[in-house]
Amino acid sequence: MDIFFPIQIFADWIVYNLFDLTKETRLAESLNFFIYDAIKILLLLVVINYLMAIVRYYLPIEKLRDFLTSRKFYGFDHLLASTFGAITPFCSCSSIPLFIGFLKAGIPLGVTFSFLITSPLINEVAVAMFIGLFGWKVTLVYVIAGIMIGVIGGYILGKLKVERYIEDFVWKIPSQQNNSLEERLSAKDLVKRFNTETMEITKKIVPYVLAGIALGAAIHGYVPTNFFEKYITKENLFAVPLATVVTVPLYSNVTGVIPIIQALVAKGIPLGTALAFMMGTVGLSFPEAMILKKVMKWQLLAAFFGVVTFGIILIGYLFNLLNLA
Repeated sequence: MDIFFPIQIFADWIVYNLFDLTKETRLAESLNFFIYDAIKILLLLVVINYLMAIVRYYLPIEKLRDFLTSRKFYGFDHLLASTFGAITPFCSCSSIPLFIGFLKAGIPLGVTFSFLITSPLINEVAVAMFIGLFGWKVTLVYVIAGIMIGVIGGYILGKLKVERYIEDFVWKIPSQQNNSLEERLSAKDLVKRFNTETMEITKKIVPYVLAGIALGAAIHGYVPTNFFEKYITKENLFAVPLATVVTVPLYSNVTGVIPIIQALVAKGIPLGTALAFMMGTVGLSFPEAMILKKVMKWQLLAAFFGVVTFGIILIGYLFNLLNLA
């Protein structure tokens, strides 16, 4: 049984009883899609954001940095950095200060790249939305695939020995050590802190989520089912690379893209192709390149984008091959 069926019943009541719209009309389908997905996703966001607030409290960036620099992990450091990138709510621009901090703490460049690659591609918001829209199986494969892009991409970039292509000023930034004792909070204060952080993060991303759902609802209700099937199919070998490359001029938070992806999949675009479009939008955009150019020389920027692009295309083909939709 679908655990979200009460939400569907509520959405049906609003659309068909309260608004008295006729079933199977474009407006009714679009509005029903919007109400159902908006309620379901927002509920999931609150739950996941609260859980991640707890994780971030007990695993702050300083602890992870110290953990990575104090031990030899024989390859698992890439996995740890990539996993941490997946559970932090950072886009590419906000990840750069942490990228610099990792380098100054002595964490290898390849390991730092594992964090930088994964951070915008996967976060708790994306996971919550994927669970609600595509189910646990697709979500699990999506998370594993995104982390593997970070692990393999960071490993490759580390082996290329590209430290000389980091801008000189990065190495000259003085290291900052946080030696303050961890604040001890009562259980009541911790709950208050987690509530506050959850609502602050949720309020910031709600506009993106609702905008994405609204556009997805319009596609769901008004775009003919076979509109995309004529041009973007699994049989078109160039569909995945094309979907990845066309995102370069775009920039969006992952929360705004996922509902659009759901609507496109419902209209016939293979999930892997749609996923390549989403990952390219949040991880390969031209605005992101301009941000990263502040800390990297063009040779490293080209290598970074090349590795990430190749990884995203492989993930797209993998999803299409597995036929997970």
